[in-house]
Amino acid sequence: MYDLHCHLLPGLDDGAQTAAEALSLLRLAQHNGISHMVITPHINPGHFDNTKAMIHKGLVALKQLAKEHQLTVRLAAAAEVRLCAELPSWVETSVLPYLGEYQGYKVLLLELPHSHVPEGTDRLVKWLLGKNVLPMIAHPERNREIQSDLKKLQPLLRLGCLMQLTASSVLGDMGERSQQTALELLRQRTFHIAATDSHNQHRRPPKLAEARDLIASLCGDDYAQLLVVENPKAISQIHFNDKTYV
Repeated sequence: MYDLHCHLLPGLDDGAQTAAEALSLLRLAQHNGISHMVITPHINPGHFDNTKAMIHKGLVALKQLAKEHQLTVRLAAAAEVRLCAELPSWVETSVLPYLGEYQGYKVLLLELPHSHVPEGTDRLVKWLLGKNVLPMIAHPERNREIQSDLKKLQPLLRLGCLMQLTASSVLGDMGERSQQTALELLRQRTFHIAATDSHNQHRRPPKLAEARDLIASLCGDDYAQLLVVENPKAISQIHFNDKTYV
């Protein structure tokens, strides 16, 4: 399986804080059946001011650590980028690491505020598409406004945005509202990938296999396979074919 959203680079955000913690998460992920991971530290001005260079440095160190401990999971890195005023200038100056490519577009893992969908998000998406950047919306099932009204997601879906489901949401670990929203969006076949968004061993460990099995029971094996293997593999392939892509 392919995991395209997780926080395992030590000390860069609110995910793994030490090399030992990152190593434990990698072991858990590999044991869970995850073969490829694109690690996605937050980029959020004033909170997590990560850069492409910082992320690449962290990835190189983690790859070496994994090799020393004989782990076989393959690693790459991108970022989870918060919707913010700085986003257009970052795109214009090519400073963002992308999740991969899909149908000729660069894929940006884009995080909305947890509380709402900001007014004008659809206009920003149109602008991004004009710059050949396709947003993948991170965990829409955890957005409180979307939980209250699924129609809030429709403008982004009409524009072609990709949608990422968090495994822990559908399993109920993120609360009842996130789970119920995830289940309804799954019934509508809204999601393009499922990912762990793993941060630590205790509160949010990698549980992609468990989510895959539940999705298969609800929506069939083909859709589950699409979310955890086929789509994420297609999107991230450039990372694993071209080692310079960060």
